[in-house]
Amino acid sequence: MKIAFFEVTKTQQDFFSEVFSDFNLLFFKERLSLDNVDMVKDTEIISNFTSSVIDKEIINKLPDLKFIATRSTGFDHIDLTYTEAKGVKVCNVPAYGSETVAEFAFALLLTLSRKIQEASQSLKENGDYSISGNLQGFDLDKKTIGVVGTGRIGKKIIHIAKGFNMNVLAYDLYPDLNFAKENNFEYKNLPEVLSQSDIVTLHAPYIKENHHLINKENISMFKKGSYLINTARGELIETSALISALQTGMIAGAGLDVLEGEREFKKGDIIPMLDFPNVVMTPHIAFNTREAEMRILQTTADNIKAFISGTPTNLVK
Repeated sequence: MKIAFFEVTKTQQDFFSEVFSDFNLLFFKERLSLDNVDMVKDTEIISNFTSSVIDKEIINKLPDLKFIATRSTGFDHIDLTYTEAKGVKVCNVPAYGSETVAEFAFALLLTLSRKIQEASQSLKENGDYSISGNLQGFDLDKKTIGVVGTGRIGKKIIHIAKGFNMNVLAYDLYPDLNFAKENNFEYKNLPEVLSQSDIVTLHAPYIKENHHLINKENISMFKKGSYLINTARGELIETSALISALQTGMIAGAGLDVLEGEREFKKGDIIPMLDFPNVVMTPHIAFNTREAEMRILQTTADNIKAFISGTPTNLVK
């Protein structure tokens, strides 16, 4: 059986080579695309990450494909309707880093709230080890954080927020009322969460119904001077609406690990908001710790083994 891995580092190649030593393996540092799909046209199993968009055109060039093991929780980069029609099974890694991503969301928030980025840049550029410029931040203590999406990551966010003595509001289509009671917070509708929160942090999955969950219609509902954090999916936010809100001061700042259309970005492209002084932006690295990577690799290996044995796990289609 032939297995092709895309978007893999040397360390990841070594891991899979050891685990699947009896199989024919192909490794690519690059994402799966029309430029290289012909190199794996007789492959039965593909493992990819989020930059490899597996759509109808790609799938049609893989006539022997039986199984896709994405090394991510999200699977919006795979055309599940077409894979199902073609009889191709798809699995994901449902839980590898709820703590990891939640910690990073707070890293973005603290960078904004304490003006760490500005202070570091000022010191490096000016060499003046003193309080200069507008470097005064604000406490998280007693601020209200609005958590949009209370799955595994959202729940970790709430635990951390409680450690900072923050007030919590939450929005979820399927509220966990027992969890809310245990952790002393309240679910409200989305407009209420947006209008009453000092910080809004997004942890909803990206599905068709959530496209532009934050948009030009509801971004005006935010409390003036509030902050927005997104470590989920870029397409949850309408970029033009966020740009306008940042420019007018409706939103005081944003911490973004994801951005709409990020899969299409190439080196040298103009990235929206990258130069905004009130935006902290990172290239989709909230998941990226040593511990989380090992959990991803091990779960992916287990998913592939389970499929080969005829008992697939973590199926999304």
